[in-house]
Amino acid sequence: MLRRVILGIILLGVVGLVIGYLIFARTSHGYMSLKSLLTPSKNVIDELVKGVQNIPERQRSILIAGAIGGGVGLVVGAMSGRGRRRDR
Repeated sequence: MLRRVILGIILLGVVGLVIGYLIFARTSHGYMSLKSLLTPSKNVIDELVKGVQNIPERQRSILIAGAIGGGVGLVVGAMSGRGRRRDR
């Protein structure tokens, strides 16, 4: 059951990131590059100290979509394991 929950979190988290990227990464010139999305800023320590508020709005929206997907994966994985336990 734990394996199913972890797999659900990972798969739906990735799906959430992809959907978030497709929705929020669009600019007037196309989509923002994955490199600019994944590379940290030059002052990593300063960014960590200041927290999540310094993440640009687009990156934050994409990460939130991934987190929502992971949460849905957690719920779906946990719910799918319950029915099997009752059958035993």
